[in-house]
Amino acid sequence: MDEVGDERLKTMPNNSASQRVMSEDDGFKGVIDEKTLNVANADFAAAIGQNKPNPFGKGHLQLYLCCLLVYLVSTMNGFDGSLMGSINALPNYLNYYNLPENGASSTGIVFAIFNVGQMTGSLFVWIADWQGRRMPIFIGCFGVIIGTIVTATAPSLGVFIGGRFLLSFFSTLATTTAPMYMVEIAPPMYRATVSGLYNTLYYMGSIIATTTVLGSHMHLDETNLDWRLPLWLQMLCPGFVALGIWFLPESPRYLIARDNQEEARAFFTKYHANGDANHPIVRLEMDEVNDSLREHPMTGFGTFFDLRVLFKTRSRRYRTALNFSFSWFGQFSGNNVISYYLPLLLDNVNVTNTNTKLLLNVIYALTGWVAATAGARYHDIFGRRKMLISATLGMVVCLAITAGTAAGYENTGSQSSSSASIAFIYIFGVVFAFAYTSMQPIYPAEVMRTDMRAKGMWLFQFTAGLAGFVNTFAAPVALQNIGYWFYVFFVFWDLFEAAVIYLFYVETKGRTLEELDEVFEAKNPRKESVRVVQVRKRVVVGSGGEEVRVEKV
Repeated sequence: MDEVGDERLKTMPNNSASQRVMSEDDGFKGVIDEKTLNVANADFAAAIGQNKPNPFGKGHLQLYLCCLLVYLVSTMNGFDGSLMGSINALPNYLNYYNLPENGASSTGIVFAIFNVGQMTGSLFVWIADWQGRRMPIFIGCFGVIIGTIVTATAPSLGVFIGGRFLLSFFSTLATTTAPMYMVEIAPPMYRATVSGLYNTLYYMGSIIATTTVLGSHMHLDETNLDWRLPLWLQMLCPGFVALGIWFLPESPRYLIARDNQEEARAFFTKYHANGDANHPIVRLEMDEVNDSLREHPMTGFGTFFDLRVLFKTRSRRYRTALNFSFSWFGQFSGNNVISYYLPLLLDNVNVTNTNTKLLLNVIYALTGWVAATAGARYHDIFGRRKMLISATLGMVVCLAITAGTAAGYENTGSQSSSSASIAFIYIFGVVFAFAYTSMQPIYPAEVMRTDMRAKGMWLFQFTAGLAGFVNTFAAPVALQNIGYWFYVFFVFWDLFEAAVIYLFYVETKGRTLEELDEVFEAKNPRKESVRVVQVRKRVVVGSGGEEVRVEKV
């Protein structure tokens, strides 16, 4: 947590060591520095106030290396989305499977089957509560390798569609569990940055796919290798993850749920406190996770399919509503239409050269990656609410201008309108990536209790798949029939999204996952999440030298 005036505070217990009175018995001699801070939670502020763990300490660096491998899971969705958007512009691919060039409903089925696989695969995320977080990641990545072989060798459209179902089914096991794993292992001080970077590698997958298709088309355009070779590369990143996942530590929250207390404590000591077993953050996290799971244990074998855990109290219904709404917003804000059908959108503004389309796809992915990576860090600085509200309003502006310029080109043939339309398509992508991409799977995981998280991630993936199915299946028909008015629809929809986020979304910055419990138990969780209380941070001189103390004002 950054020591800035924007930090927020909840409450501090009366028995907190940080509130003890400074006296001669303590060896207190004088205050040499004092400042007042607004923080998110007093216990958390006290735990890190005296000795904030070094984000570049040995334990943190080792954790980052673990995260780098898990980040590769995110490349799978990015690879598929950009791969299909790119090869959909290749004549050899379209001719081989006798697909239309105008992106009609048959093309939509090829895209939409991926969403059907997502919704089906999400039904098996309960494996994460049964066998731990690493097992479904391994199964998912290994299954993607099998699906890749099927699609890359498919002799007919039916086999190709079946292979895409396998790809999406197995990738969903991995891509649904990985964000849950990331949220549970990330240090609470930098949770948005460390876990948020996971989804930014969506763009790495996108870049690998688009550059491979571009190179293949430029050099192998007289054979079917110009689209089959990129399909083979879909197993690259999942292969690395399948080989390395068992060398990573298990989630400490799963370990505590299975009563592996010492292994969980060793995790917090090594990775969150850089090896300092006596650091207050270790005791704080152990106590909070144990208290939470003691009150609400993780689901057992007999309750894996019991969805009442998502709805049985008011606070749980509120959490579930946030999960559902953000899962839908992340796929239904105009972003899927642009990324999957960018070649067709470029046709609408008179960009028809295949190599130009592929190059613009690469540029779209690169700009999105830069923006998403920066956004992951800024979520820890400005908070989720400010980032999401401002970005959603920015998307409204971009879509409105895109619709207006596309209409200008359609009515007048103006090349300046064509160029402006393309430019704002890209600006929209940057704005969306900055706030939404890093949080798409992370915010739904954050707002769930530990005993709800696996089922909550099922809901996230199922909802995202449903939203993706709706707009990817409808998009080619809508673009063909109503053109720029399709953008106008999303202008009004995104305004609705901004209102929902402002009125109901809670701020999760600056708290451990368990400290969010009291936020959701409040009468108005949104107000509670942004309520501020002050603490005083003092540097005092005692018999043992300088000491930092944090106390409630």
